[in-house]
Formats: sequence, structure tokens, C-alpha cells
Amino acid sequence: MTILVTGGAGYIGSHMALSLLEKGHEVVVLDNFANASPESLRRVETLTGRRVTLVEGDIRDRPLLDELFTAHAVTDVLHFAGLKAVGQSVEQPLRYYDNNVAGTLTLCQAMEAAGVRRLVFSSSATVYGDVATMPIHEGVPTGTPTNPYGRSKLMVEELLRDLARADDRWSIALLRYFNPVGAHESGLIGEDPNDLPNNLVPFIAQVAVGRREALSVFGNDYPTPDGTGVRDYIHVMDLVEGHLAAMRAIERAPGVGIWNLGTGRGYSVLEMVRAFEAASGREVPYRFAPRRDGDIAECWADPRKARLELDWQASRDLDAMMADTWRWQSRNPRGYRSA
Repeated sequence: MTILVTGGAGYIGSHMALSLLEKGHEVVVLDNFANASPESLRRVETLTGRRVTLVEGDIRDRPLLDELFTAHAVTDVLHFAGLKAVGQSVEQPLRYYDNNVAGTLTLCQAMEAAGVRRLVFSSSATVYGDVATMPIHEGVPTGTPTNPYGRSKLMVEELLRDLARADDRWSIALLRYFNPVGAHESGLIGEDPNDLPNNLVPFIAQVAVGRREALSVFGNDYPTPDGTGVRDYIHVMDLVEGHLAAMRAIERAPGVGIWNLGTGRGYSVLEMVRAFEAASGREVPYRFAPRRDGDIAECWADPRKARLELDWQASRDLDAMMADTWRWQSRNPRGYRSA
């Protein structure tokens, strides 16, 4: 099979490309390097001994997409290309709707024209909004995300559901991620934000390695055990394995499948700091800051549907997440720019 991985040079996309190559698939990566580095794919090739076909460009570029589908016999698309920072989406909503929603629309139009109708979409638990009770299962109503990032993901989900209703030749997986962390066990590839990290764990890692002075903890007055936000953190390689399981599922059945990808357990910000300090042997200074617009108090998954329908569950624990993150960051203190 030939798999198109949009955003395939990014954090999750590069780990996905590695796993696909290891499984014997041909991989075509489309990336505009807005928040990624070509070095990630060079390292994927080193780890696998196989070649990645790289197309540099944007999912909103329809002529480029048409050329790509003409040149490569793509069978499936794994769609990771998208902007993903909650706070930034509050400040720049039009940018998020243009990239995430309009970009996916253009991608689907190009897929339709090429006769490619199997798609795994990188969605998010933010589509659920601020849910009153935990854990969150797939039957919880959507429609009230607390920020433009989440709303952009929900809009894409609705777009894809409408597409599958209109044409039963489409097979689509909507994978609602919780909080991906960690890195490949080799320490060669990991999360490397181009600018100031918007996610907790890479910020912690950069503080530990000396790139940042201290971690800002946004809010210490949430109704949680220690007052800081609680999230479900999942190892990136568990997430990748969830995508492989979803690909197998939609190959057998048309329509839309929706699955949470999480561990079923939440950890607070301060618990994550302590776990990282234990894994790294480094102190992580932090200071409390006001809550960020768009954040919620707690969020963790009910992952039973994925276990039952995909025969998938997360297997790597918090210690492994932190150890793999530190291995990546300590060996690459400036990320891919360390090369």
C-alpha cells in the first residue's frame, strides 16, 4: 500500500511514517514545514533503512495535490496537517479555520478526483468541550468546544461525516486524540516545536535541558486535587499503533468510525512535572500564571470502544513517556537544530 501522510514531517506524522515504513508500506509525505523539520524524515530513513517520498507543499494547494495523486498510487491518506495550539487559535481564529477546515476540504476534493476514499483524520478530544463528568466516551455530545482549534476539528468531523453520508464509497476514521507525548525509543525523533512550545511536556523538557528558565503553569485554582489542569497523556507510539488499527478497520468497512485514543487516566500539571523530574534527574522550576482562555479543568478518555472495536489499547505508562521524552531532549538539546 502507498500511504499519503499529510504533515508527515511533524511530531506525530514522523513517528507514523516510521511505523508505516517498518510495516512495509510505501510512504509519501506532504509537509510545508510550518512546524516541522526535514531532518525528522532523514532520521526516519536512517532508522528504517527505507526511503520516504517527500513532497514539500500545502494541503490548500489543489494543483499540487492533483500532481501528487497523479504521480503516486496512493491508497490511503493519514491526515495530520493542521495547526494545533489552543491559545494561538484564540488569538488567530481565521488562520485556524483557513488551514484546518479549508485545507481539509481541498484535500478531500483532490482525493475524490483521484478516486482515493480511505482517510484517517487526526481529530481531538477538544471537540467534546467542557464535559461535566469523566471519563469521556464517544457518545458524549459534541458541539461546544471552548476554543477555535477545537471548533475547527469539529467542523472537519462534520464535513467528513457529510461526505460519507453522501457517498458510501468513503471509509473514514475520526481519531479523537487526548494528549500525545513521548518520543521514539531511539531518541532520534521526537517533538520539536519551531517556536515557544504550546504543549506542556516539550516545555518541561526544554526547561530541564536549559533552553527555558521556568515552566508557566496556567492556573492553580481549578477544581482538581492540586488545582492544576488534569489531562490524559498518551505515548506517541501508542497513538501511532492506534492509527494502524484504524486503518485496518476502515479497510474492511465503509462509513465513519469514531474512536478516542487515550489511556483512561488523567494526570495534573504538577504530577507531570514530578514525573519528568524523576525520569531526568533534573529540577524543573515553575511558576503559576493566570488561566489561559479556552482551557478546561480536566479531560481524560474512556478508551473502551477502541479496545473493543480496534483491538487496541495504550500500553506505555507515564514513566516510559517521560523517559523517552528525556532521551530525545537530552540527546537533541536544540531539537533537530542540534544536528
